[in-house]
Amino acid sequence: MIATPSRTRVPSATHAAAHAHGALLPGWLVHLGAIGLFAVAIIDSSPIPLPLPGSTDLLLLLLVAHRGNPFLLSAAAIAGSVIGGYLTWSAGYKGGEALLERSVPARFRQRLERWATDHSFLTVFISAVLPPPVPLTPFLLAAGALKVTRNRFLVALASARVVRYGLIAWAGATYGRKVVRWWTQNLAQWSDAILWTFIGLLVAGIVYGIWQYRRQRSEAEEQAFA
Repeated sequence: MIATPSRTRVPSATHAAAHAHGALLPGWLVHLGAIGLFAVAIIDSSPIPLPLPGSTDLLLLLLVAHRGNPFLLSAAAIAGSVIGGYLTWSAGYKGGEALLERSVPARFRQRLERWATDHSFLTVFISAVLPPPVPLTPFLLAAGALKVTRNRFLVALASARVVRYGLIAWAGATYGRKVVRWWTQNLAQWSDAILWTFIGLLVAGIVYGIWQYRRQRSEAEEQAFA
């Protein structure tokens, strides 16, 4: 008679834990895992970044807190971010200062150009290691437009991302249970609304980025034929 309650407590505790983790992230996103994180990291550092700053950081934290492999997930985030950052650097390298002028406000651009010219490695490293609201795209575009060498750029970006995503993965592994508990107690009822809001902003950001890219390309073609 005594053994029966203890046997029933274990499944109920397991079920509660599974329910808590299930409420943290939708099942399809959990199953995407490192692949989904890799894709988000590419877009987040690309010339058309996600509308929510720190999307990669948040997704990495939640996936690790969801008992994901911190080493695999942080490696996926780092690799995706380096690829996306390289695309941004390439856009700045090919577009030159004309692209930088269209993408960055004038008063900010002058200081950015001066700092990137004098401290090219630190410009990329600091902008990539600091969390939001520090913008990343303008610094990556400036590195390309000001002809920072590819190897120097990649080393700086990769080093910064190793530090940043390594710390986030550690925080997720160390405090993951607290994240899950806080989420389920405070935001679980809003998880669907938060998810669909994020997806809506993501789609809107991609559409706006494509429109902006095509507009800038048309302007560049008109100036070339003028």
